[in-house]
Amino acid sequence: MSKALALNIEGLTKVYKNGVEAVKGIDLQVYEGDFFALLGPNGAGKSTTIGVISSLVNKSQGKVEVFGHNIDTDLEAAKSQLGLVPQEFNFSQFETLTQILVNQAGYYGVPRKLAHQRADKYLAQLGLLEKKDKQARTLSGGMKRRLMIARALMHEPKLLILDEPTAGVDIELRRSMWDFLRQINEQGVTIILTTHYLEEAELLCKNIAIIDSGIIVENTTIKALLAKLDKETFILDLKQPVQPVTVTLDGYKFTMADDHTIEVEVAKSQGLNAVFTALTEQGNTVLSMRNKANRLEELFVGLLEQGRGK
Repeated sequence: MSKALALNIEGLTKVYKNGVEAVKGIDLQVYEGDFFALLGPNGAGKSTTIGVISSLVNKSQGKVEVFGHNIDTDLEAAKSQLGLVPQEFNFSQFETLTQILVNQAGYYGVPRKLAHQRADKYLAQLGLLEKKDKQARTLSGGMKRRLMIARALMHEPKLLILDEPTAGVDIELRRSMWDFLRQINEQGVTIILTTHYLEEAELLCKNIAIIDSGIIVENTTIKALLAKLDKETFILDLKQPVQPVTVTLDGYKFTMADDHTIEVEVAKSQGLNAVFTALTEQGNTVLSMRNKANRLEELFVGLLEQGRGK
């Protein structure tokens, strides 16, 4: 059984009054249940596209549907299926967390008793329950980011759009937010993520579109995109400390992360057998190995340069 389209964009164009064509006739489809990355540099058209989807920006041409509801002819139904977490904090700093969430639910006709139950549920899941009666102005930046996510979920949308949700959030808190987003995605919420942290897209997302200068320059799976890499970098955790001078091997580039951890850059066709052999001969043991999760960055830059004819 084929999955429904959570988002269908056909021929979307946006020309601003000053003549700037921010989006140039893009097509984009996101299927129900997906965790989708929309990436691009500043000024690429990401925010404009999200603004059109969420009816904050008027499009010039094209069709946009959210779970089959056309935003031109069935806007209220489309909005009921959509939750948006914008980059900016746009709630009252003087309301309590509970007030912010319950009021948001009220805009969508959620009964007050149910709204309070949902507020407690999402605040608990996002580690904010003990702050429920505090004013929003007392929260840290990371807490405010989590509050924005809770607010966007109060009417239980089927599609959640997150615009740079972890900007300025420390790595530990970022990881807890990732866990929550994975959880709601597994429960059936379709997620579209924009982020400057390419590691975030690589770890979370299944499919990806890259937009530059208002044009989609790549639209594929994360797996297929990473397969285009000529080289890969692996992180090896070692049992014994190793000195930089002892880690040399033709065809491999080594970087010391610390005395028990090395990064190895290698051509895809080459493999790591020679590295394991060399380490064994030195009396060392590899405890664990993993891909370095910044592989998207190299591809991202390459695709943008290719699209610009560099």
